[in-house]
Amino acid sequence: MTEQVEIKKENGILTLTLRRPDKKNALTNEMYGALADAIEGAENDAAVRVILIRGEGDSFTAGNDLGEFAAVASGKATGERHVTRFIHSLGKATKPLVAAVQGRAVGVGTTMLLHCDLVVLAENALLSTPFISLALVPEAASSILMPLRIGYARAFELFALGEPIAANVAFEWGLANRVVPLDKLNAEATALAQRLARQPLGSLVATKRLMRNGEMLVKQMQAEGEHFEARLKSAEAREAFQAFAERRPPDFAKVA
Repeated sequence: MTEQVEIKKENGILTLTLRRPDKKNALTNEMYGALADAIEGAENDAAVRVILIRGEGDSFTAGNDLGEFAAVASGKATGERHVTRFIHSLGKATKPLVAAVQGRAVGVGTTMLLHCDLVVLAENALLSTPFISLALVPEAASSILMPLRIGYARAFELFALGEPIAANVAFEWGLANRVVPLDKLNAEATALAQRLARQPLGSLVATKRLMRNGEMLVKQMQAEGEHFEARLKSAEAREAFQAFAERRPPDFAKVA
């Protein structure tokens, strides 16, 4: 448990709130662990019918904490990395997932939305997946889910160039169900979660299983994970993180 993830259960809805607003809700290993525990626990909790994921402050999440990324890249990280448990829990989740997204949704902040059954974006939302810019590869089975959702050309550009897309574009591409004013975001997402909570859970779970192959998604995550770990320890990744720390453009040509 961590104070940076608020876990609230009420009226069939498990609300998970990212609470690290001073760091744009960048996800630490401890936060990943708390999220994974909550989502895994919900599977066998009859009191949970829907899971709602939201962020506190002006951003949904800036993605992985780059300081922890850099520690792994330099070989200084120790202990279990809970990000794998978290993304696997998303892939295997059978109960409906709803997301409320404002401001920046970077990296896993965007790829986790591919596992959410209903996504509500605030008008100021900006989605980006700058994995390649950090000398990494996509994760959370996004290497297959993103092309399936928006087409290969758009998905490759999103990954390869890492440029953010606005909420209206994300909606047009099929990455979200609603775009609402910022001050209506939480109310809209909560209302949708409440509607789902009133639906027959057995039918929702069965429908989701028919529409999504959890085993296939986890298998893809494992394949991505092998490449991700190798890339994270590469010279290119070290250059990317060093450049970020030094506030300069990376020079990948010198480590090619």
